[in-house]
Amino acid sequence: MSDAKIRLYVEHPLGTGQAVPLTADQAHYLFAVMRLGKGAAVLLFNGRDGEWRAEVAEAGKRGGILICTDQTRPLQLPPDLWLLFAPIKKARTDFIVEKAAEMGAARIVPVQTRHTNSERIRQDRLQAHAVEAAEQCGGTFVPEVADLQHLDKLLDTWPEGRRILWCDETKVGAQVALSGATSGPWAILIGPEGGFSDTEQKRLRAMPQVLPVSLGPRILRADTAAVAALTLWQANLGDWN
Repeated sequence: MSDAKIRLYVEHPLGTGQAVPLTADQAHYLFAVMRLGKGAAVLLFNGRDGEWRAEVAEAGKRGGILICTDQTRPLQLPPDLWLLFAPIKKARTDFIVEKAAEMGAARIVPVQTRHTNSERIRQDRLQAHAVEAAEQCGGTFVPEVADLQHLDKLLDTWPEGRRILWCDETKVGAQVALSGATSGPWAILIGPEGGFSDTEQKRLRAMPQVLPVSLGPRILRADTAAVAALTLWQANLGDWN
């Protein structure tokens, strides 16, 4: 059992005896905010080498050095699941990214649809939210948050072998089922607050990879729909069953 209470995501390789330099922001958090000192233990992960216990070897105002001592957990990769969603208001978009990281999405892709309210995102800020979510939930993997992409262009080059669980608002009230679907590469598609346009709906229905589903008898807000769809997929096809 590790005596470390703080988890920190780093870019540096991890391994026995490995020295890990801290950025100024990380040093400020560990030494000024959390009041750690030399010899204190921290849990580190980088999305590649699992989770490692490390000890503070050098502590400064603008930097520091941690030394890895032993691995506490191996790398646990999520299922091959992407979340595609139309960005909404800032706080609710942040929520979607955080919950997707916590619930085991391997990749998060904001998409621009006909009725998407937001025309731009801060990809770096959303990626930071994914990192923070992984730090807090005990994950050893951080999903990539892609930059905003137009849905039409994304579908133009969509992989033949990756299925899409399309949360279709026109199916509200229909039976919630995955119709005998099997595991493998998947994506979940959540629409904007204004719904998908007729053209987008027609295109999605014509794609053999797409499985339209209902999320119950009520129309859900986009952020609620993302959590509901992730739960539905994970419970039936992911690493929850």
